[in-house]
Amino acid sequence: MERTEEAIGFVIPYSLKKHRELIESDEVIYLSIFYDDKLSGFMILHQENDQVVEFRRIVISATGYGLGQLAIKAMEQYCFQYLDCSRVWLDVFESNLRGLHIYKKLGYKIFQNTRHNGVQLLMMEKKRSQFELG
Repeated sequence: MERTEEAIGFVIPYSLKKHRELIESDEVIYLSIFYDDKLSGFMILHQENDQVVEFRRIVISATGYGLGQLAIKAMEQYCFQYLDCSRVWLDVFESNLRGLHIYKKLGYKIFQNTRHNGVQLLMMEKKRSQFELG
């Protein structure tokens, strides 16, 4: 899924070996996204410590159904209520207008700008207090 033409522009694909290593890691959580009983995407979370989760990746093959927003809301509930974290953060390329729109709509705030291979990368976060208000 992450090697599709659409995804390649926004995520740096991992090799199968890298995915296997991450799946075996105690700090990394893979979440599956289903639509019409079919696997339609996945998310990768990295639990940095008891309080902070990095929302590392979301890839969805069935776009245009609002699955991304629903999946992110479910992920937030999982992180803030089940993992009991206080903050979820992510990075997103400035050119990923769809992602930026969704993250801002869901209450994520930019807290840092940086560059990756010459491309603007925005760091965004959502705190538990924002989740509880939403």
